[in-house]
Amino acid sequence: MVDNAQPQMPRGSTVPAMRWSHLDGGEFTMGTSGHEGFAGDGEGPARRVRLDPYSISIYAVTNGQFGAFVRDTGYVTEAERFTWSYVFHALVSDELKSRVVKVPAQTPWWLPITHAYWAQPEGPRSMILDRLDHPVVHVSWHDAKAYCAWSGTRLPTEAEWEFAARGGLENALYPWGEELTPDGKHRCNIWQGHFPVVNTLDDGYLGTAPVDAYEPNGYGLHNMAGNVWEWCEDNFSPNYHRETSDLNPLCRGEIDNRSMRGGSFLCHESYCNRYRVAARNSNAADSSASNIGFRVVQSS
Repeated sequence: MVDNAQPQMPRGSTVPAMRWSHLDGGEFTMGTSGHEGFAGDGEGPARRVRLDPYSISIYAVTNGQFGAFVRDTGYVTEAERFTWSYVFHALVSDELKSRVVKVPAQTPWWLPITHAYWAQPEGPRSMILDRLDHPVVHVSWHDAKAYCAWSGTRLPTEAEWEFAARGGLENALYPWGEELTPDGKHRCNIWQGHFPVVNTLDDGYLGTAPVDAYEPNGYGLHNMAGNVWEWCEDNFSPNYHRETSDLNPLCRGEIDNRSMRGGSFLCHESYCNRYRVAARNSNAADSSASNIGFRVVQSS
């Protein structure tokens, strides 16, 4: 069952406060015309885009920060209302696995776990008290918007997210440059090994990592690649780069799927090579999973 007592911050915890990177905006090359990605995602054609100034949180929203929102408002997430959410199989106990009845045929590594939600990320008897500095997960786009309304922030547009993720680098594959592991050093939390059965944990993590893990990019932003998918404001369209303005683009489509950026700890070049800066993905606005979170922005 869901434990309605929200987690309390333990004495001596070090949850990062909301910190910001102010970006002056300007022009940059958005998207890619390369062949690294997936044609159906609409990663290009690359084009010049201009943005107004804004500030973006240097970290994804943490469990501790989301917990403060829930305690203040009594907000109930969509995963709680639906009474289940998707959890990656390697994070689920054998006991809970034995209770799963229906597994998605095309993605059997995703298990619908009853009473998995943000404060019980792997289902009943899992906790976040030792992960208050990790990104909150099992939050839908609607949940993220509710947090924004409470905190006086908003979700980034896809263009704002990509501009920030690039860290001032033009046309680079990753937020830090062209090489995935420069000098053999891991710069993000993604899958190593053979997906979805063998993770060598070379980057140090099976699930989420702390929001300040790894070195920041040129704009001081952490984990713009890997760790958790991050919701954006836009409706998703594979024709995004052909349909949206070159000035402060925002996609408002008829389909309710919302854009996500950045990839997650499950991304691997053989399966989901979407931890590149130009990569795009989407999900239904009411969907949640153990690898979906968000960060926030403020208009200047």
